[in-house]
Amino acid sequence: MANRDILAIGTSAGGVEALLFLTERLPRDFPAAVVVTIHLASHPPSSLDEILQRGSSLPVRFVNDGDVLRKGQIYLAPPDRHFLITDDRTVLGEGSRENNSRPAIDPMMRSAAACCGPRTVGVLLTGTLNDGASGLWALDQCGGITVVQDPSDAAFPEMPMNALNRLRPDHVVTLAAMPQLLASLALQPAGDLVPIPESVRFELEIAKGRHSSIDEMDRLGRRSALACPECHGVMWEIDEGELVRYRCHVGHTYTAELMSLALDDNLRRGLASALRALEERRELAQNLERQAERNGQPMLAASWSRRVQEFQTELDVIRHAVRRLDDIKLQADRKATAAE
Repeated sequence: MANRDILAIGTSAGGVEALLFLTERLPRDFPAAVVVTIHLASHPPSSLDEILQRGSSLPVRFVNDGDVLRKGQIYLAPPDRHFLITDDRTVLGEGSRENNSRPAIDPMMRSAAACCGPRTVGVLLTGTLNDGASGLWALDQCGGITVVQDPSDAAFPEMPMNALNRLRPDHVVTLAAMPQLLASLALQPAGDLVPIPESVRFELEIAKGRHSSIDEMDRLGRRSALACPECHGVMWEIDEGELVRYRCHVGHTYTAELMSLALDDNLRRGLASALRALEERRELAQNLERQAERNGQPMLAASWSRRVQEFQTELDVIRHAVRRLDDIKLQADRKATAAE
């Protein structure tokens, strides 16, 4: 019987240091292929492979499309592509960003779940926000083993904490305890095959770059009243246990928390555009008022003067709204910090 020969690791902020710690401690004869997605800037090049290779006894490299996964090697997601696995081969997906990232952790985890479910150990390390929770959920549904770094031990606890709020992983451990645990799990026989949810297969195809239809999206989730922050299309609400996500038929995907942040950003951009437009209208009205005065047109000048006052009133309203939003965000951040 096969062992658990796929180790899928996802991380974000603080992840380079965490990966350095792990890769330095995985043995030379580690009996699994290690696939890693860390949030990278969309533009290459990246020297992460060289950084990790310095302390690792295992070969480390960025993955190419169509590579055959081999035990005892570490494969990294390249910039601006989703790292996917199909039939023990790698696929670099060109699908839309998920959780505002490409590469994203969730597509990699889903692909490992669909390809190799019971043979896979999924690990979520330090990071912000909540990419990875949906992927771990998919892996759990497909018979894989799920491991989450103890949030109290993580440099950035938000990502592990959000995963713990949405599923019950098989193991929650500190980074220091993880190398021994992973070595032990990799030696275990793989579990029994589990039917793969159709939603996991479908979202995997979207990550590869396939476009979905509205009918297909209706089968995946229910239409929401929200518009996609990126393409402004309709978004579907998808329930995965305790996790709620939003996906448009183009492929952009957000957790509920990230959706809230994206809508906040859109609101701020909209208010900034409104401020700019009102300032330009006020400036134009002032210029026209002065021009009317120079031309000896007092009634026209008075009309433009009233318009200047109207625009100034509108400007004051928008500026007050911006300040109020900033105050609300500051209070929320303070409460969150106090709760931690």
